[in-house]
Amino acid sequence: MENIKLIISDIDGTILDSNHQIHSQLPEIMKKMKNKDIPLVLASARSPIGMLEIADKLGLYHTPLACYNGALIGYFDKNKIFRIISEETISKVELRKILKILSENFPQISVNLYSKTLWLVEEENKWTKIEAEIVGTNPQITNFEGKSAHKLLVIGENEDIYQLLKKLKRSQFNEVDFYLSKDNYLEITSNKVSKEHALKEIAKYYGVPLFSTMAIGDNFNDVPMLESAGLGVAMGNSPQEVKNIADYISQSNDHSGVSSAVKKFLFN
Repeated sequence: MENIKLIISDIDGTILDSNHQIHSQLPEIMKKMKNKDIPLVLASARSPIGMLEIADKLGLYHTPLACYNGALIGYFDKNKIFRIISEETISKVELRKILKILSENFPQISVNLYSKTLWLVEEENKWTKIEAEIVGTNPQITNFEGKSAHKLLVIGENEDIYQLLKKLKRSQFNEVDFYLSKDNYLEITSNKVSKEHALKEIAKYYGVPLFSTMAIGDNFNDVPMLESAGLGVAMGNSPQEVKNIADYISQSNDHSGVSSAVKKFLFN
């Protein structure tokens, strides 16, 4: 499709394969995209620091990143300083309420608070160590009192997370959204935040109409973004429900699905 002027892509399960490695073909594809002046924007639940290594490998300096699923949009400059374009934090009243529920009812669950580029925890545990290995960075240990949050990530055993989600949904929150990014990963952000909103903000930033955008993703939180883009691409490893709404189904993340889709619609 010759009208594609902007590509936005999820990271985990999409840009990265099962071993958390970038598709081997992608750096070469990026060079061709740069020659056509078509930016690749990464959109993820990750923090800016959790996206830095990937942005560095792909040369994405001064290219917007939609962090925390769009709660924080900005870019790294050449000095690797993160510059904010737009942001949306969790209501401080509702944040305190959530933290109280967690501390009083679910002390076994790992609570991770993300504020701008910082990953904060009140204590380390097996879950934070697993997450640190995945994203390649370590959290700071500090008290949450008075902190603002772009995102909360709570991690625990599947049943504990299920019970927590039930309790949170019964507790009448009006300004936050809860969603499972894995069976045992519960993400909490402002309800103004979504990858769809991030797509629209970034399209506006570049002055590109939505019908000239391609969105690529692999999971349920990518669905609104795939539906809003001019061309929605689901990875071959996506759940069937995600594939059903996509305009095109590419190869899996272990078979260079992003590179295949970009080559097909930009360079074929």
